[in-house]
Amino acid sequence: MMKKIQRFGGAMFTPTLLFAFAGIMVGFSIVFQNSAIMGSLADDTTIWYQFWGVVSSGAWMVFNQLPLLFAISLPIALAKKQQARACLEAIATYLTFNYFIGSMLSSWGGFFGVDFTAEVSTGSGLAMVAGIKSLDTGMIGALLISGIVIWAHNKFYDVELPDAIGLFRGSSFVVAICFFLMLPIAFATCLIWPHVQDGMRHMQTFFINSGNVGIWCYAFLQKILIPTGLHHFVYAPFCYDNAIVQGGTSVYWATHIQEFQTSAQSLKSMYPIGFSLSGLSKVFGSLGVCGAFCYTARPEKKKKVLGLMIPATLTAVLTGVTEPLEFTFLFIAPVLFVVHAFLDACLQTIAFALGVVGDFGGGIINWVVLNWLPLGMYHYKTYIIQVVLGLIFMVIWFVAFVFLIKKFDLKTPGREADDEETKLFSKNEYLEKKDENGKKVSKTAAQAMKYMELVGGPENVVDVTNCATRLRLTLKDDSILAPEARFKEAGAHGLVHNGTAIQIIVGLSVPNVRDEFESLMP
Repeated sequence: MMKKIQRFGGAMFTPTLLFAFAGIMVGFSIVFQNSAIMGSLADDTTIWYQFWGVVSSGAWMVFNQLPLLFAISLPIALAKKQQARACLEAIATYLTFNYFIGSMLSSWGGFFGVDFTAEVSTGSGLAMVAGIKSLDTGMIGALLISGIVIWAHNKFYDVELPDAIGLFRGSSFVVAICFFLMLPIAFATCLIWPHVQDGMRHMQTFFINSGNVGIWCYAFLQKILIPTGLHHFVYAPFCYDNAIVQGGTSVYWATHIQEFQTSAQSLKSMYPIGFSLSGLSKVFGSLGVCGAFCYTARPEKKKKVLGLMIPATLTAVLTGVTEPLEFTFLFIAPVLFVVHAFLDACLQTIAFALGVVGDFGGGIINWVVLNWLPLGMYHYKTYIIQVVLGLIFMVIWFVAFVFLIKKFDLKTPGREADDEETKLFSKNEYLEKKDENGKKVSKTAAQAMKYMELVGGPENVVDVTNCATRLRLTLKDDSILAPEARFKEAGAHGLVHNGTAIQIIVGLSVPNVRDEFESLMP
């Protein structure tokens, strides 16, 4: 079971590699379209503004289509063969699932208690998935369907069919099976998921009427529910609807900034609302997490970790887009995400108790433009409290994460391999080797060839998958497995041997090595 959980966690890492660049481009778009920073150049009638609008629309693709990306990418790591075809099967089935839901709700929405004629909006319970109006099942729906497809692919892809229907072998057979499975699953989703969404809506009243306790619960659920997509039902009614103030807190704050520019009253007395402080953890928490990952990384891995963490952390700090950083450890070390949500809730609650209020739902750019610049002259003391408290929590985040990572030996980025490396001959010498025909082979091909030899050849390999840095194999006979030192000679960073399940710690080039490795199998 642990092996399956680890493989699943590694598979979840794949789409997160897209987040850093997309987040940075979102940040640039926000800055260059802001008139407070760019002046008249950012007027919405200028070519400059319109160009960055185009850039922004493309940059948000990753975050707007996150469930779709996870549905496609999961088979890359978990399908045992023909991963590309499994990805095609996953996207076809996921779209079929949403088409079924859309059709069922269109015909029988009243039976399921869903107003399918309502417009798709944040918090409506509905979503557009690749142009299909459907229930907003978020990542949970995507992962469920993709998981079913992977099971069907691994079980039925190679099934031999009679010649008369041989055309349906392979991907066609898998998609056909999943087609019929999606009918009851879509029906069950329509039946169950709206009640889950209703439960989230009922919590809103509790948040509003419970003071600091409500702030803490609101903040914790807003963070911990991110993987499910249900966090939209936590914050959306407050930020974009009328749960507290008409039009939502974001609009109310922006349209009342002029009234808040006074030293006669504290900000909290004029705006006693603490449901827009999630950006505090996006800035200070992200810095603490980044520091912890870099500090606990193996010495030989620190440069790679810095290369991974710095863009993701800058994205979170500047724009408030935390997925690049949080998804880096969400599925690899979920206990850290729970602690992350706990500290986030504590920071928001204490900040509100000390009088910190405003529109702090994003990163530094949001803070400066909508809070510090217009109100800093009169309310700078509030913002000093905010920064000092944030820095204290940044240290708490760092200490807590370092302790947990070391205490439980969590495999966060940079801790995938031992810090020792045995070398009996130069790696460059090995990589210069040639195949039987005298043709020079690539680095990854050479590694794959050597790994295949060290595990006992293709006849000893049952299946092969990979996570972010590891080549995961199941062997028929692990007694003929070469010692770890031999793998290190071939360029690996280490070897994990657990019976017939082994993990060759390759590094970030593992997808390429896996491709070469699979090409050596019959």
